[in-house]
Amino acid sequence: MTPNEFIDDKAPQLAMYGKAFLGEQLEFNEIQLYLWDTLEEWQMYNHQGDAQTDIEKVFWHLLHAFDRWPDWMIRGNHFLRQQIDDCCDYLSIGGNIPQGCIGIRP
Repeated sequence: MTPNEFIDDKAPQLAMYGKAFLGEQLEFNEIQLYLWDTLEEWQMYNHQGDAQTDIEKVFWHLLHAFDRWPDWMIRGNHFLRQQIDDCCDYLSIGGNIPQGCIGIRP
């Protein structure tokens, strides 16, 4: 599987999980399980180098945000919540890349 195929497969899933979490329809631990499963799968392919597309950059940025910030911080910090929401929208429907997204491959 190429990096683009991987991201094309995983990005809509991550966006769906993120939106469900922000809408209080999904527990944070479900996103954490998705995160670790995704990283484990990515490691199997041994892709290296920099993120190649804006979608890939936003994907890794969003995944890192869910790893870096606790659920209460995401829910309570307006800026962080908005950025996560914008990243989910971008992964779902496209548009302009959200500001401040610095996604790098793990």
